Amino acid sequence: MNRKWISAGAIILLLASGSYLVGNHYNSRPHQIEEPLVFEEEPIEENLLYGININELDVIEGVVGKNQTLSTILAPFNVPYQIIDEIAKKSKDVFDVRKIAFNKKFTVLSPKDSSQAQFFIYEPNPAEYVVFKLDEVEIYKEEKPVEYRDKEVGGIISSNLYVNMTELGITPDLIDQFADLYGWNVDFQRLQKGDKFKVVYKEKVVDGQVVGITDIETAFFEHMGQPYHAIPFEQNGEISFFDQEGNSFKKAFLRDPLKYTRISSRYNLNRFHPVQKRYKPHLGTDYAAPTGTEIRSVGDGTVVEARFTSANGNYVKIKHNGTYTTQYLHMSKIGSGIKAGTRVKQGQVIGYVGSTGLATGPHLCFRFWKNGQQVDWLKEKIPPSDPILPENKMAFDQVKLDKIQHVASIPYSEKPEKLIARR
Repeated sequence: MNRKWISAGAIILLLASGSYLVGNHYNSRPHQIEEPLVFEEEPIEENLLYGININELDVIEGVVGKNQTLSTILAPFNVPYQIIDEIAKKSKDVFDVRKIAFNKKFTVLSPKDSSQAQFFIYEPNPAEYVVFKLDEVEIYKEEKPVEYRDKEVGGIISSNLYVNMTELGITPDLIDQFADLYGWNVDFQRLQKGDKFKVVYKEKVVDGQVVGITDIETAFFEHMGQPYHAIPFEQNGEISFFDQEGNSFKKAFLRDPLKYTRISSRYNLNRFHPVQKRYKPHLGTDYAAPTGTEIRSVGDGTVVEARFTSANGNYVKIKHNGTYTTQYLHMSKIGSGIKAGTRVKQGQVIGYVGSTGLATGPHLCFRFWKNGQQVDWLKEKIPPSDPILPENKMAFDQVKLDKIQHVASIPYSEKPEKLIARR
């Protein structure tokens, strides 16, 4: 009996000793502290509109109504008048708020927890926008991202250059460029049916909408079977157009003082005057155009006269050099800043078409002096700019080959209505 209790006691003692040893062994090890788990929050992706994060903003879009101003647009958005007045004064150097126009798009951004607008964004045109930061009275203008899209057009003259080009979607600005480019090589008043044209340029696209064009990149015109390639080439730091032989298209003068228009009367030493009702020399070239059409100086020079007379009406006279002088008559008004002594550049606007003086209707009478004598402008041989220099000929020949092959690959398009009828 006593042995059993002794045995049981021994076992208990051994177990206790083991527990003590284990405990001491565990306690003898360095104490390890587990690091708490950290969960990183994923950043909220910015939702940008006009370069502004609108995640916490309400977006209200609209268009300017008739007779609306900045004040009447912002009044419903609880913008204090003092801020509107400060914005109007501060914005003049960036965008004059008086030019906010009917039917233009605007956007108002307001914090979700406030009824007072924080941003006002106005789009004066499809390519630009003006941001008015209302809480800090900050104004800045930005351009929207622009995509450039290659455009190639070829057509055949069946009516006239303007009509046939516009039928193919070519803008008036590009037609003016084309007419200026070829003005000294082709008489656009005497085109023939079957003459052909091709032009390469780029469209400027914003938000999927065409908002403009670049300058002509290369062009081709065939008049009465004679081909005229306009090949771009950089020489002396300037890109100019040259023909197949390397002669420059650029001259000392533009071919016409108005953008593409109609000649209504030519130089004539025995013309019946429509106002004075008698035969007398007409020593100028008349260009018919609507009142207000811009008149351009055909070349660089100095204004020697800019005034009104009973016969000439409002007119400007420009001395270009020791040989050539030009005069522009019957203006509705003379251009701003144009007066005797003013230096002008080729293509600069010097006035606007009108019918002042002895004129029966709106037109420009353009006169041209050579060595002090009035001559027929349309028969003058104006010297071109420098041709391709000998050291540039090899490089030009390679560009010429590339451009001629490119133009040859462009098909001639038919008028849109013909294509629709055929389908």
